[in-house]
Amino acid sequence: MAEKIRSREITPENLYLNRRNFIRAGVFAGSTLATAGVYKLINPPPPKEVETAPIENVVASTESVAGDELTSLENITNYNNFYEFSTRKTAVARAAEDFVTEPWSISVEGAAGKPRVFGMDEILKFTQEERIYRLRCVEGWSMVIPWVGFPLRTLLNKVEPLSSAKYVAFQTFYDGANPKVSGVKLPQGANSMQSSFGAGIEFPYVEGLRIDEAMHPLAIVATGLYGKRLPNQNGAPVRLVVPWKYGFKSIKSIVRIRLTETEPPTTWNIAAPGEYGFYSNVNPEVAHPRWSQANERRIGEIGMRKTLMFNGYADEVASLYSGMDLRKNF
Repeated sequence: MAEKIRSREITPENLYLNRRNFIRAGVFAGSTLATAGVYKLINPPPPKEVETAPIENVVASTESVAGDELTSLENITNYNNFYEFSTRKTAVARAAEDFVTEPWSISVEGAAGKPRVFGMDEILKFTQEERIYRLRCVEGWSMVIPWVGFPLRTLLNKVEPLSSAKYVAFQTFYDGANPKVSGVKLPQGANSMQSSFGAGIEFPYVEGLRIDEAMHPLAIVATGLYGKRLPNQNGAPVRLVVPWKYGFKSIKSIVRIRLTETEPPTTWNIAAPGEYGFYSNVNPEVAHPRWSQANERRIGEIGMRKTLMFNGYADEVASLYSGMDLRKNF
């Protein structure tokens, strides 16, 4: 059973931190408290809160960790990691304002008996559950977020994965200066995205899971926050959430899912293979090459807290990695 989260542990939503700026500020400031102050200087106040459409018939889930005071919507929509729009968290919401997410489709293909394309109307017809999950960033901060969505396996089972399918690859929408997306019907008018050169990572953003990870009931396709559709800056209209892994594994604005026989490439592993492994499970015993992962700062709190193995979901997911060397397979 996942460790229950107390109400005071919910993170204010506007306090997402940008990986690159956080690291730069940390080097400059030399301490956690000083880093927070420098970060505020680097990033101006966020834009106003956004309003999105409600999601009908959201039900509570037995997988949720309950009993928490929820982070404010204003906070969660104003500090965002979304490098396609900006490498500065407070700039993402404004940069993504004109991102067009209708119509939208997701191609689910590869080693499947019935590959097909899903439109958002069909995706929203799946039973939508509220899931309150911890989010642990690889940078050393954490938060708790109330998502709306459904198990990823619900979508994958629709295409009937073949026995040869060992992995699931994901791809983010990208329509920037050097678009590389092809073969997928994409919304129009989303050219405000920055180039790979500006972001410092290759686009389109790609991620991957092993098939048993993807089929785990905790892995969800998120369609909303607080009972409403996802805002653009949070990965609209549909994203992945894998709560026992570092946050960058939860890929945003998905346009393609592909079942594969071999391990797919992942963006941060391509960018820095010695720092970001394929699995990227939250593990306090395995340090990042440049900082410890033993402790974390819950956004909105002053002090530090101990990081939990698998982000507090060890009882549910540890069996997925039985016999594996988690230091080698980080």
